[in-house]
Amino acid sequence: MADPTLVTWQPHPEAWLMVVALAGGYLYALSAWGRRHAPGRVAATRNQRVAFFAGVGVLWLGADWPIHYVAETYLYSVHMGQHLLFQLIAAPLLILGTPAWLWRRLLRPAPVFAVWRSVTKPLIALVLMSGFTALIHIPAVVNAQSVSPWFHFGLHAVLMLLSLVMWWPVLSPLPELPHLSYPGRMAYLFGHSILPTVPASFLTFAYSPLYEAYASAPRLAGWLDVIQDQQIAGLVMKIGGGFFLWGVIAVLFFRWAAEEQTGGPDTLYWRDLEPDVESARLAE
Repeated sequence: MADPTLVTWQPHPEAWLMVVALAGGYLYALSAWGRRHAPGRVAATRNQRVAFFAGVGVLWLGADWPIHYVAETYLYSVHMGQHLLFQLIAAPLLILGTPAWLWRRLLRPAPVFAVWRSVTKPLIALVLMSGFTALIHIPAVVNAQSVSPWFHFGLHAVLMLLSLVMWWPVLSPLPELPHLSYPGRMAYLFGHSILPTVPASFLTFAYSPLYEAYASAPRLAGWLDVIQDQQIAGLVMKIGGGFFLWGVIAVLFFRWAAEEQTGGPDTLYWRDLEPDVESARLAE
């Protein structure tokens, strides 16, 4: 008999609270702080708003039914895809969608700025993200999160925070906390594409179940035995995540070549001039 929870909408309150907090906080910040920190300009461009709300949407998609339910109850491969949604898509969209003035406001307390400056140094960010990736694949951690929704939610919260840290050296809009040069960004992302292959290899080449929580999980209509599910999870992590990062590296290479040829500005630092352009259009 099919699991009725699988075919009946079952919203996760923590996912909806997260969406409301992020979207509401963003709109409040633009409304309450925008005039003071971006005088005479729109608080955020249309592209920034689209990027931010798309990032929130990706978070909601991965954290709510049915993806979260299937990932937590049935398939470790879906669980892996859920993590990649958060790490590789939601996090960069949230960074791109947040105006530089808002980042400065959020990082203004001296202790917060000092910590953020330290953890977003490329080598430290690489070690933190890689270390956490290894941690969340330890069998005891995977089994614990399958029986404790709040522990699972806490791990996802830390994953999102470290994903923002991971992408900062690539996408930072703040000259005072600068992103890397184009060659530096490409080398940095290549490192992020290589290190996860270690836990991914354990998953892909294991011939016995690594996680009791998924070994004892019911199979979805006979889909995938536990070893196949585990192997697919490793391939999703290794090939899916790697190809995505290599695609970003390719985009950075061609953008670097175009800027070298045209002498154009660094788009990450200049994108916050878009509000001036948009304000001028609105005034016409």
